[in-house]
Amino acid sequence: MLNLLTGSGISNVLEKYKVVWIYLICIGYISLNAYLIYKDFYYSLALPIILILLYIYFTRLDWVLLLIAFTTPIAVNFVQYELGAGISVPTEPMLFGVLLMFILKLFYKNDFDNRIWTHPISIIVIISLIWMFITSLTSQIPLVSFKYLVARLWFVIPFYFLGIHLFRRTKNIRLFIWLYTIPLLGVIFYTIYSHSTFGFEEEAGHWVMEPFYNDHTAYGAILALFLPLFAGFSFTNVYSKTTRFFSVIILLILIVALFLSSCRAAWISVVAAFLVFMVIIFKIKFKWIVVVIGSFLFLFFMFQNQIWDVLERNKQGASGNFIEHVQSISNISTDNSNLERINRWQSALRMFQDRPVFGFGPGTYQFEYAPYQLSLEKTLISTNVGDRGNAHSEFIGPLSEEGIFGMLIMLAFAVMTIVYGLRVYKNSITPEIKLLSLTILLGLITYFLHGTLNNFLDTDKASVPFWAFIAMLVAIDLYQNKESGTKEEG
Repeated sequence: MLNLLTGSGISNVLEKYKVVWIYLICIGYISLNAYLIYKDFYYSLALPIILILLYIYFTRLDWVLLLIAFTTPIAVNFVQYELGAGISVPTEPMLFGVLLMFILKLFYKNDFDNRIWTHPISIIVIISLIWMFITSLTSQIPLVSFKYLVARLWFVIPFYFLGIHLFRRTKNIRLFIWLYTIPLLGVIFYTIYSHSTFGFEEEAGHWVMEPFYNDHTAYGAILALFLPLFAGFSFTNVYSKTTRFFSVIILLILIVALFLSSCRAAWISVVAAFLVFMVIIFKIKFKWIVVVIGSFLFLFFMFQNQIWDVLERNKQGASGNFIEHVQSISNISTDNSNLERINRWQSALRMFQDRPVFGFGPGTYQFEYAPYQLSLEKTLISTNVGDRGNAHSEFIGPLSEEGIFGMLIMLAFAVMTIVYGLRVYKNSITPEIKLLSLTILLGLITYFLHGTLNNFLDTDKASVPFWAFIAMLVAIDLYQNKESGTKEEG
């Protein structure tokens, strides 16, 4: 009786008849499946996969995170504009599952490292989520805002807060990078092949990456994000010759793909990241950087009328010719892409003027900006139905959706990330950690710079690597640098 109450007696019986039970379960499943298929119901075929995933969710969340990283580049987005909803399959349902598991484990077994909660970057992240919740309560469209908030949570919780735990071991940083890059290469080859069937025309380059990326700017942003990492892997003695060989090949593929993407914002971000790299390597003092930036700002305001005259005389539009395409970056008189971006910014600023404190609510810009467009600012690609992107800025977008505090929080977050990234690089204790921290920081800098002209943090394609990269820096800061006193095995 005692054995039955404690379960040991039942365990012995199950062990004795284990093979019989396995056969019975298999026969039952096959029979049920055959009947359901006969009735044209095929979903039961996914049951074994679902059971395996559930088992992994309860036992190895780290494997789930790495699996999500692998599937993100090849995930496909399904959008329903009328409902203001969209979902990326299979990553976002998997991310939502991780979010639920995190909440359950937090209540059931609260063994989360408190240093993660109190890290300065974490504090800003938490503040941003709290403010997003408050502005969702005051939103013009609460349903859209709360959906947007939940989506932000299923990006931040798995790949920032849980990501810090995952990346406390250096090998998981390497594993994430390679697992994300391998399917990304598949997308690149698919895109280049599709582009070649159109003779590499500049216009076709805007959409040939579909259905994996919605346009060339999102695609270019991810290429730019990973390019510094493989540049670092290629020109270092930290890794083996084999790793460096494959890194060089991937670097060349990324460069070619970035060039063919015709994404001018991505090109600018990579050049800027290289300049930051030069500043770091040559240890140029901060005061000289301030002097240079201050001088440029002074000259700009002194000669702003002349500068605007020059810009307005530039009629060079987007082109398949590289030099002409670069020249089109400063065309603010006839280039529809540049003019539409200005139109979106101006609309966002007018929205801010109407609701300066709480904004219109997270995720609502695309549904609210149409009345704020002026006819004289509209372009050939302007729309009133919110089906062509948001405010085209990670900083101006929050200004219209979450008010002045939303933008200030995002600016503080970007500055804090860069400051701590430099600190992590300075305090790194091994050549590999030094290399990883530097290249991760440079990758994030490409995104922050790109984020002044576009916004993608509401998508899994950008959010998964973005939050993971920041988690890597925090993990190194907490567990690998000189001041932490703790070193995890790589």
